[in-house]
Amino acid sequence: MQRRTVIGASVLLTAALALTACSGGATTSSTAKHGPITIWYSNNEQEVAWGKQMVAAWNATHPKEQVKGQEIPAGKSSEEVIGAAIAAGNAPCLIYNTAPAAVGQFEKQGGLVDLSKISGGSAYIEARSGKVAEQYKNTAGDYFQMPWKSNPVVIFYNKDMFTKAGLDPENPKLSTYADFIDTSKKLVAAGVSKVAIQPAPTSEFFQTQFDFYPLYAAATNGKQIVQDNKSTFANQAGYDVADFWQTMYKDKLSSPEQYTGDSFAAGNSAMAIVGPWAVSVYKDVNWGSVPVPTKDGTPANKTWTFSDAKNIGLYSACKAQGTAWDVLKFSTSKAQDQKLLELTGQMPLRKDLQTTYASYFEKNPTYKAFGDQASRTVEVPPGPNTVEMLQAFRDAWTKTVVTGSGDVKSALKAAASKIDTIAKQK
Repeated sequence: MQRRTVIGASVLLTAALALTACSGGATTSSTAKHGPITIWYSNNEQEVAWGKQMVAAWNATHPKEQVKGQEIPAGKSSEEVIGAAIAAGNAPCLIYNTAPAAVGQFEKQGGLVDLSKISGGSAYIEARSGKVAEQYKNTAGDYFQMPWKSNPVVIFYNKDMFTKAGLDPENPKLSTYADFIDTSKKLVAAGVSKVAIQPAPTSEFFQTQFDFYPLYAAATNGKQIVQDNKSTFANQAGYDVADFWQTMYKDKLSSPEQYTGDSFAAGNSAMAIVGPWAVSVYKDVNWGSVPVPTKDGTPANKTWTFSDAKNIGLYSACKAQGTAWDVLKFSTSKAQDQKLLELTGQMPLRKDLQTTYASYFEKNPTYKAFGDQASRTVEVPPGPNTVEMLQAFRDAWTKTVVTGSGDVKSALKAAASKIDTIAKQK
């Protein structure tokens, strides 16, 4: 299954950016206006249910500050839709479907409110999310997004297929690169699936977040691929991850051809690289889960991965920013975060998640591993050029790793050099 919300290509955001170039608006809760507002939430069934109950709960006690909630309008991508709304000046007050990769460009468009400038804004964000909030600051150290929820990426595997292949379904050998490759070969040789695992081999920039990035995060104990405007991945850890995936493609354990549909659900692949949203999607599959592999096998409770987060943006077109900020806080309260867990299975970006919602994880043991993994996640790098940087990486990846041709070290070095230049651009 591919990620449900497809992030728009950088050209779409850049086109929207050309229409507006003012800086993001900001206000304080004491001077901000109050009144009715409109919000957008994601259009998947679980998040619609969460959004509707949240809006109803707010409206029941705020007759003069009613919230109109609706699904994000259809488009090629949610990011294209949001970018166009910013350009037209008619974005809603809050969007609960704001991708971190696009935040820098939305900020540059002048479409987002700097939450750090709101009285108590930074304090609220950091009190709720703890240290993980740092990853969601822009390069100047400000918050133009509210860290909201994550989908920590792990490996799902089909227990029935492992059993048919003569492999232990309860203790699969998947923790090291060598073991993962060996297990993959046995699965394919046994004929239980056509390929072992099928990450999307296509060239969209965000696909890097579901093959290279989770394994690189695990290999480096949580390093972003760009830090302080400089790439970090042209090193041994990055080369090892690239070598691993190139071997998977070269040995036909993954396919360079895109699978139409859901490869894991259809039984075309015995494994998938997914987040907690997959628990409900794969309810008909007898699955197990393990952290992403590392070269030498990192213990599960120390393994990092990609966050696959979606956050909340407060948009500068909003006329009642005081109400919007109050609704944002209400919707990320302890009670609403519990509703988010119960209705979507996605992990609130909240510190002490497992202890705060101990009873939930006790009643829903399939989510326990995700609750633990949520404390060790890595986000995309900040800035207005995030999409362009990730695309530069993906272009090198698809030309070398996916095709199985070329030297991965040279490819990553060239991508790093290009990204270093992009990262410095304003």
